[in-house]
Amino acid sequence: MTVITRFAPSPTGYFHAGSYRTALFSWIFARQNKGKFILRIEDTDKERSKREYEENIIDSLKWLGLEYDEFFRQSDRIEVYKKYIQRLIVDGYAYVSDETSKNEEVKKRFAVEGKKIETNQLRASVIRFKNPNKKISFNDTIRGMVEFDTTELGDFIIAKSENEPVFHLVVVIDDHEMGITHIIRGEDHISNTSRQILIFEAIGAKIPQYVHIPLLLSSDHSKLSKRHGAISVSEYRNKGYLPEAMVNYLALLGWHPSDDKEILTIEEIMDEFSLERVQKSGAIFDEEKLKWFNRQYVLKLSDTDFAEHARPFLPEWVVPNSDTFNKLIPVLRDKITKFSEITAMLGTSGELAFVRRLPEYEKQSLLWKKNPDPRNAQTHLIETGNLFKLISVDSFMANVIKQTIWPYVEANGKGDVLWPLRMALTGQEQSPDPFISAALLGKEESLKRLYEALSRLRN
Repeated sequence: MTVITRFAPSPTGYFHAGSYRTALFSWIFARQNKGKFILRIEDTDKERSKREYEENIIDSLKWLGLEYDEFFRQSDRIEVYKKYIQRLIVDGYAYVSDETSKNEEVKKRFAVEGKKIETNQLRASVIRFKNPNKKISFNDTIRGMVEFDTTELGDFIIAKSENEPVFHLVVVIDDHEMGITHIIRGEDHISNTSRQILIFEAIGAKIPQYVHIPLLLSSDHSKLSKRHGAISVSEYRNKGYLPEAMVNYLALLGWHPSDDKEILTIEEIMDEFSLERVQKSGAIFDEEKLKWFNRQYVLKLSDTDFAEHARPFLPEWVVPNSDTFNKLIPVLRDKITKFSEITAMLGTSGELAFVRRLPEYEKQSLLWKKNPDPRNAQTHLIETGNLFKLISVDSFMANVIKQTIWPYVEANGKGDVLWPLRMALTGQEQSPDPFISAALLGKEESLKRLYEALSRLRN
């Protein structure tokens, strides 16, 4: 048997992380078993479905690296569904239902509630499935045996007309015709399963293996909302998260490997992944934890890869591949959790703003709070400048600078020496350590700023 799974989103909005976690589990299971992963766009809701949402789904899957083997769009398959509707009616499993009396009930209810009724909410007839009113059960990979009494369902609608099939019918027809062997989806679909099994039986199709995975929850264990991270995957992409970090984090929401290792490549995840080890309870989505994952992946990037990811977030004054930017890379990599933070760090009031503009500060800012004597600050800036002169331009790097002036720092006090140096170079209390700042500025610019600080102290 060839394993075939599917991801079947409706393009009626932007999908959050929970949907793509479902897609990831389906993709991994198919790849593990050398099977197929199908993307099926369920766009039979003509009013709410939009092509921009479909494109966003496709782009997000590609960004995450979840390549699909086949693509289908339900709106292209209306004639297929039509044949099944006709067959179900002929075989006695479905019938055309006169809705006149029900429409009157709807009108009365809306009138009592003071609501306006839309024309499309009233139909002279619909096509209903003839419920056999029996108990059915299925073996869910995660939840074990699940049983339903279908008498509670009544005769449910499977189409508004022959040209307008509804969700429960088209899902079953597609799963049958596409040979889906495993339906991996969120547990919120469990209640749909009884209707769908009845339809599978009516068309004489083999029932796939159901796998209902737990939903993602917010930190307070409520349903995941936008306030708690239920934003689209494309928004995380725009914030500068890395796809490898997102995939790694999503894989561990509701599943865990055999050990406590957290940073896993997709190959390692595929080696370890097992549907049987997916938990039954909801998984907590924690954006702070996602940030931690992203930081681990940022730290592993080469300078070249870091530069490529950083490019969209650079302000205009930073030229990619320039000497200045190349110097900034290790500093930025050491500080950010996601790439969007680069924009603020290099902005006019950011931590690295001093690289672009001359520092602005009052004379008093150069004085160390524990020894606020201007003569003390002058002495240390002069000596620091003399030590800077001993370093060649080509060797003017943070580690060399630190090695050169550190004996002087230890002999005279860290705050006494490094505070006036920091302020002279950057004019900012929040900035990289003075060794890094000096290296970013270069020897000539660093000395120029030291001389400017000395001038202010003397006046």
